[in-house]
This record gives sequence, structure tokens and C-alpha cells, in this order.
Amino acid sequence: MKVSLIQMNSQENKGANLKRAEVLVEAAIAEDRPELVVLPEMFTCLTESAEVRRASAERLPDGESYAMLQGLARKHRVWIHGGSLIELPEEGGEKVYNTTVAFDSTGKEVARYRKIHLFDVTTPDGKQYRESASIGRGSEVVAYDGPNGAHIGCSICYDLRFPELYQALARKGANVIMVPAAFTLMTGKDHWEVLLRARAIETECYVLAPGQCGTYANGTRANYGHSLAVDPWGHVIAKAMDKVGFISARLDFSYLDTIRANLPVMKHKAL
Repeated sequence: MKVSLIQMNSQENKGANLKRAEVLVEAAIAEDRPELVVLPEMFTCLTESAEVRRASAERLPDGESYAMLQGLARKHRVWIHGGSLIELPEEGGEKVYNTTVAFDSTGKEVARYRKIHLFDVTTPDGKQYRESASIGRGSEVVAYDGPNGAHIGCSICYDLRFPELYQALARKGANVIMVPAAFTLMTGKDHWEVLLRARAIETECYVLAPGQCGTYANGTRANYGHSLAVDPWGHVIAKAMDKVGFISARLDFSYLDTIRANLPVMKHKAL
């Protein structure tokens, strides 16, 4: 199965971000003919402003971001894992959600995941991030059946540091795990690839991680980029350059089955 990962440099302008995402998705489809396309975290609006973030939010299944993803899936007969967008909860309240929505090749919604682990840290360069101040915490572990034998587990960015989520996804039958991200430059340069490869090795899954690159918030924040596809043995099979664009990779589930047969770690778990 062929997949394409979209790498972006989203800013505060939601309309411009959506246009750029559409261009990149269609370019990947035209050039590489993937069956599945994956977008990065917060591809619709990347900002430090809680007010701007909330203004970009959508009450699903309404909203222009949802309609764009659904329309692209339907038009090109391709599955789309929509990175993440800002969801306005039906119940109201002050906090929005950082939410993945996935569509099959008919445009039908097949999964929705709200980010569980929220990024409340001070990075080594002294910058503070307080995601929980304006974003609500998800609570559901989500996996869904994708195309051609793919069983897809959902995660977003900071989730990557919590292996118990990935073990839970593996127990749900995942053989592909998504990690759309806006990983910071300071943490990404040391931890991004190491953690992605570790999660792939531990779960014996393909791990697909499209990221945000470059700066945003008037140049005060920087993302690491370097979108990756990792195979279930922990090898990097595709890696993006430090620019907006896309990468593609082939997933071989017979190879995955061989790895799991030769090293059946899930069967050996004692806890």
C-alpha cells in the first residue's frame, strides 16, 4: 500500500492553510498515486493565540476543513487521515479540541480522535507551551480499519512520549500508527526520530509521522519538520527535507507479518 505524508508550514490564516493543504494533497496524488494521504497536526491553523485558535474551530461534521477533506477523499477516491484540526465541542464550553478526522475513499468519516496528552512544558530554549490552557483533553483510544489490510491507530504529536497509548493501539489490532505533529525544533532535533523508531519497534507497526516545519507566530516559534515513515523493524523508509512538500512510502504488510511471526512480542507480554 502506498501512502503520502504532507509536510506544511501552517500559519494563522485558516483560508490560506486550507488552500495550501489542498494543493499539496492533490500534488501528492498526481505524482505518487497513494491510497492514503496523511496531513500534519493543526494543518488548518497554527497559532499561539487562544482567540485565533477558537475562531478557526469547527463544530463537526460542519466546517470548511471537514468539507475540504471529505471532498478530496471523494473526488480522488483516496483515504485521508486529516492530521488535526480545531474542533468546537457540541456541548459548548471554553476549551476546543485538537482533533483528527479520517475519511475513506467515498468521503465517509471513519474515525475521530481527540488528542489525549497535552503539551504543557518549557522547552530547553526557554519557550513555554500551555496547550491545556485552551484545549480540552481527549479520553478515547481510537483505531480504525483502513485500506488494503491497514488497521490504523490514532495519535497526535505529544502523545508520542507515552508508549502506553501505542501499546493500547497495538492491542486494538493496529498495524499502522499515525503521529501527525507540530514537534518543536528544540525537542525534535534530539527526540523526534528516536521516539518514532522506538514506537515502531515496540509495537511492530508502521509509524507515519507528517509534521509542521519552519516558523510561525511571527517567527517566535519553530517546528522541526522532518516528516518520517518508519517500518515495523524501526527502519526509516522515507524522510522529508526541511521544506514544505510531501513524501511517499510503500507499506508491505506481508513483511510486517513476518516480523511479528519471528518476534511475537505481543504474545510474550506479561503485563
